[in-house]
Amino acid sequence: MSLLPLDTSPEAHEAQLRSLRRLTPSQRSDIAAQMSEDVRDIARAGIRSRHPNYTAEEVNFVLFRLLYGDDLFRRAWPNAPMLAL
Repeated sequence: MSLLPLDTSPEAHEAQLRSLRRLTPSQRSDIAAQMSEDVRDIARAGIRSRHPNYTAEEVNFVLFRLLYGDDLFRRAWPNAPMLAL
């Protein structure tokens, strides 16, 4: 199995890796945290597009269900509504 991205040339991929290797652990951690937040923002946008009537809190409840599963969600937020995903 190849880990090379399908939309990037091998040369460009190597340049990306060299750039990432020059970063400090803290810088790499910052990038990972930002990417994680970006993915959550994209997921929230998808939820809002499917359910435009949901409040911001309801969108977050749906996101938490998607991230943690129904069982853990119910234990963490026992009084939260089980909204459509």
